[in-house]
Amino acid sequence: MQRFYEVMFIVRPDVADEEVDKLIAGFEQTVTGGGGAIRSTEKLGKRKLAYMVRRFNDGNYVLLTIDADGVVIAELERRLRVSEPVIKFITVRMDEEEKRLAKVRAIRATKKKLSAIPPAPAPAPIAAVEVPAPAPAEPEPVVATAETATPASA
Repeated sequence: MQRFYEVMFIVRPDVADEEVDKLIAGFEQTVTGGGGAIRSTEKLGKRKLAYMVRRFNDGNYVLLTIDADGVVIAELERRLRVSEPVIKFITVRMDEEEKRLAKVRAIRATKKKLSAIPPAPAPAPIAAVEVPAPAPAEPEPVVATAETATPASA
């Protein structure tokens, strides 16, 4: 079963461009010899690494997009692992990612976008009505009771 993969690997910065091209050609031969197909090959150039890898701070990045089955990818990864100029690599299966993105797009297409709904007209302003202020309340008379009254001096 053919699946879609992206393989990115980093080549040591001290390797000449001709040797990088030979290395890429060898990896492409591994894929096509195993029954896979190369969609594209991109040399992304020399970039700074996020952290030091095998005492290198820079590396030449290469991205291969491949249609192949798992056996071919396993062989390619084995060759990447034992290849001296390759300091790091990663393989990502992209057909699952595309399937997930298609599902998200379908869900988003069913929902109404708030920006597509025309704004509702503003409500008419309410006329100000004067309400008379309430009259001040009269204070309640204080009634002294036996409990609250202070005793007279005796």
